[in-house]
Amino acid sequence: MRGRGGIVLACLACLLLAWWLAHPRHTLPAPVAGPLTRACPLPPSATMGAPPLQTDVPDGLVLPVIAGANVTPLAGFSVAARVLGRENYRFDAGATYSPMDLALGWGRMTDAAVLAQLQIRQSGRWYHYRWQQQPPIPVDEIVRSSANMHMVPANAEVAAALGRIHADDRIRIDGWLVRIDARDGWHWVSSLRRDDSGNGACELVYACAVTVL
Repeated sequence: MRGRGGIVLACLACLLLAWWLAHPRHTLPAPVAGPLTRACPLPPSATMGAPPLQTDVPDGLVLPVIAGANVTPLAGFSVAARVLGRENYRFDAGATYSPMDLALGWGRMTDAAVLAQLQIRQSGRWYHYRWQQQPPIPVDEIVRSSANMHMVPANAEVAAALGRIHADDRIRIDGWLVRIDARDGWHWVSSLRRDDSGNGACELVYACAVTVL
């Protein structure tokens, strides 16, 4: 009986194998993205020493939703700069979207002699600078040549690259100035000017690429 039972089980196994081979499992096709959302598109790039480059948004550009919030591109943005400081954030309202701020300088705000005369720090999503007696360059030039920028990484690779950035690095960041609108009505809007200061003057940068120069 044992031998006959083994033969029957073997026959059933062969029949099941034949049926499985004749009816292969179907897999769902991978999602297909539009031509401008397949990857984070790059705007024109700035060069080291030049001011940040702000450009128009191409028709049809759609950025992915982040943590349930809509991300609207306002302008193309590329900045080649010296890192004046970085600060990580975990607990404020914007940390879900932007876990890090970079204070960046360009023009004479990359010169070691100028920076040696400034005390620079970041806190509360702000960038602060101080000097003794006289500023090393005119204050309006400091305003025009530096900024605190909220970084919104486009993907895990960009987030990892941003995590390796340190003060005094020279980098280029390419991406988009954006507006973020959460479902509960909270919103965050990038500045579109380089000569402003104070509340609302920071750039909110959806970063597509980070390059060490």
